Amino acid sequence: MSRYRLQPTPAQEAALLEHCGHARFGWNLSVEQHEHWKPGRKSAPGFAEQCRQLTEARAENEWLRAGSIIVQQQALKDFAQAMSNFFAGTHRRPSWRKRGQGEGFRIVAVKPGDVRRLSRNVGEIKIPKVGLVRFRWSRAVPQGVKSFRITRDRAGRWHVAFAAVPEPIPASGTGETVGVDRGVAVSAALSTGQMLNVPGLRGTEKARLLRLLRKLARAERGSNRRGKVKAAIARLKARETDRRKDWVEKTGTGLARRFDVIAVEDLKISGMTRSARGTIAEPGRNVRQKAGLNRGILAAGWGRLVERLEHKAPGRIVKINPAYTSQRCSACGVVDRKARESQPTSGADPADTPAMPT
Repeated sequence: MSRYRLQPTPAQEAALLEHCGHARFGWNLSVEQHEHWKPGRKSAPGFAEQCRQLTEARAENEWLRAGSIIVQQQALKDFAQAMSNFFAGTHRRPSWRKRGQGEGFRIVAVKPGDVRRLSRNVGEIKIPKVGLVRFRWSRAVPQGVKSFRITRDRAGRWHVAFAAVPEPIPASGTGETVGVDRGVAVSAALSTGQMLNVPGLRGTEKARLLRLLRKLARAERGSNRRGKVKAAIARLKARETDRRKDWVEKTGTGLARRFDVIAVEDLKISGMTRSARGTIAEPGRNVRQKAGLNRGILAAGWGRLVERLEHKAPGRIVKINPAYTSQRCSACGVVDRKARESQPTSGADPADTPAMPT
């Protein structure tokens, strides 16, 4: 999706928050209905039945009737699609949505006049029962968009994302092939010898984050002071996330333009980042070290990099078996479990540079 920074007025922001609350209510009610189902009971209501129930609920509740039926029905439709994806085995089961986390709603059937440009850097979009809301026109809006999604992150920033299938980046035609080894100390090591790292928080920002976390631990739950500290932490975290996403986009675009074939390890990241805490009866070992490794893997953007590469260069991504890739020499192909302990004359560890696919 093409995402843009939304700039609502205080009154518009209140209306947007109300839409988010209605969408969250419809989604959570659907989750509750499906969790109530057990073998032998009548199946949970589908989208059509839920729409009829929504009509009855709007007639009985003024707060629900004051909202947009487009937003409320679309939340039910999104949940139905999420359940279809779950049964197809492509996504996890839909879970509860919490206030302040993942806030947003979707609008469909967008008309050509609903999105327009006002000046070089300012545009506006029409949202039901909110009106025309301005957003930053940072780049061209995709043509022929049929839907968009409004979201609010933990830092309090609003965004609008237009659903559109981007054009893939054409291959360079040079026949060049590259292998990409994802790591923690080095985010992406190319078979060309180039080392790429995700930019994280600076030293002063890390120190400020540590002070804020200590202040959060001392703040009383439910107090205004705790809310302000949490907002400050969220802004720092959002800054780190933005830098990681920006790095992934630029790195993915550069690789798609330079090389015809890109080889990556077929890593199971969800399993690699699983907690090592264990159970009370059988507690895990090196739990703190494993937690630090998990944070490092997630901060390096392993999964998002490959996902964006598949979008930018479809059909040109080769996933290889990761077995022994850290022990195989990229120059001669010899597998040696002590390869990382060797000191080659070139000064670079052959196990740290991925081999190009053959």
